[in-house]
Amino acid sequence: MTNSFPQTPALTVGIDVSDRLTSFCVLDGQGEILEEGKVRTSPEGFARRFSALEPCRMVMEVGTHSRWASKLLADIGHEVIVANPWKVRLIASSIKKTDRSDAETLARLGRVDPKLLSPVIHRGAAAQADLAIIHARESLVAARRLLINHVRGAVKPFGARLPDCDAHAFHKKVPAAVPPELRPALEPLISVIAQLTTEIRDADARIEELCRQRYPETTILQQIQGVGSLISLTYVLTLDNPLRFKVSRTVGPYLGLVPRQRESGERSPQLKISKAGDKYLRKLLVNGAHYILGYRGPDTDLRRWGLAHAGGGKAAKKRAVVGVTRKLAVLLHRLWVTGEVYIPLRSEEVAA
Repeated sequence: MTNSFPQTPALTVGIDVSDRLTSFCVLDGQGEILEEGKVRTSPEGFARRFSALEPCRMVMEVGTHSRWASKLLADIGHEVIVANPWKVRLIASSIKKTDRSDAETLARLGRVDPKLLSPVIHRGAAAQADLAIIHARESLVAARRLLINHVRGAVKPFGARLPDCDAHAFHKKVPAAVPPELRPALEPLISVIAQLTTEIRDADARIEELCRQRYPETTILQQIQGVGSLISLTYVLTLDNPLRFKVSRTVGPYLGLVPRQRESGERSPQLKISKAGDKYLRKLLVNGAHYILGYRGPDTDLRRWGLAHAGGGKAAKKRAVVGVTRKLAVLLHRLWVTGEVYIPLRSEEVAA
């Protein structure tokens, strides 16, 4: 996909992809609707219906099916534009939102100016499969957390309280503290928690193996204490190509770590961060920022900056965490692009 698009294509097709049926709308060069309809959401259905069209511009939003659908349409010979849904507010905020109207809106935006859609490029199949390992681990951790919270909550009505411990040691330290009358109900859950802990440990081993064998650039990112295999690999796979960002500073807005802007006349209110981009990577980077600012964090320029801005109450601490998260995301991109050695206290070195 390139950034140069024909001004007025002969045909533009908007596609609103759903799990079962996909709505489409075909516009001619003057913007008149030539055809509307639905097609089954499957490779066979797409190939049968859209291979009958002459090469044209196809527009769809990023979604569950967009990776295989965009590749299939491109292989047929169409020009495919995958829109960023965060940028297509005309659809999300519409008072009349149907699959049919969404397909028409995508077609009209793609016909007028594709840059309005902020086109995205899907990562390769191998990278997507590796990222699936990380997301599977995330699901395992969420399931274990849910079960642990249930077990802890179940014993409280009986006047008991389970010992404090890390999640990975829960199945070892807790059984002896469970009231006898609750053991028939809770022991199966504790057994499942033990199995989940084993699976999470295996997933961590696979992630470390991927870092060593297929993504050696993660070693450069792990120079920063608080950034381990999970954060570095998720960062590399999510951004996919560091050269997408001409300036490292633009990674912050890409990950939703900068405030929204809603300026009107002389009024410019201070808003919260946009939270655009990948939610899980943003969560991991926040965890890394908490480590850097925590009692175990080493003395670095990043930590000093965060602590200097954390004074002034709870709100100031939250803003400091967000600021450190944003700076961490930018720093990781800079290290990835340059491959340079990380200097924790560069300010002192420059001053010296």
